[in-house]
Amino acid sequence: MNTLAAASSGVRSVRAVLFDLDGTLLDTAADISVALNRALAEQGLPELAPAVVRVLIGGGVPALIGRTVARLGARAAAVDAEALLDRFTFHYGWINRHEEMQTRAYPGVAEGLAQLHALGLKLAVVTNKPRQATIELLTRLGLARPIRAVVGGDSVAHRKPHAEGLLRACEELRVGPREALMVGDSLTDVLAARAAGLSVICVPYGYNEGADPRSLPCDAFVESVADLPPLLIASGIVALA
Repeated sequence: MNTLAAASSGVRSVRAVLFDLDGTLLDTAADISVALNRALAEQGLPELAPAVVRVLIGGGVPALIGRTVARLGARAAAVDAEALLDRFTFHYGWINRHEEMQTRAYPGVAEGLAQLHALGLKLAVVTNKPRQATIELLTRLGLARPIRAVVGGDSVAHRKPHAEGLLRACEELRVGPREALMVGDSLTDVLAARAAGLSVICVPYGYNEGADPRSLPCDAFVESVADLPPLLIASGIVALA
């Protein structure tokens, strides 16, 4: 499916691209799983398999903890959800700062970001993850340089799927919503883009709460971020620099 040119017919040119983080730029599931299981163990609760944790990811840490508690079923009554959230946050931050991370950029991400930057496009990350944690991850993985703005879940009053984060990013980049595209892996990203008035492109990998990303009602799919620059050029909504 590729309806990007038609969906963007009212756009004279694209000046900015906004990216989701987890499941779009970075595969963070392994480290999230380790941190979550450490927090569960502290409450005497059973570990969850990494494949299960992947399905729980999306919407930020509070949503992850809420789904985790629901997944525990009869054991949920024994869970201190607030403590679980706090301890997960501690363990995840510790892993990202002090341990050898398992988090990696997806194939094509570094190349795609560099190519988009070379085209003169302004790039931002809009995520439900805390802003500082996002900056630290991007920096540690060598991806921070082309990113001009980072809007985290703690940067705004309303997280995705609300439009606020995307509109904040557009404001920081000094572009209008019709001059920007959103790239994500989940229905949360699609809904946020629609609410903000942006066209949206999806990647077919990622998390999407366990559902097939190819079922998402987006304007186009790219197999990797590296495929995005040629798609934008072919669609006629970005010019060669």
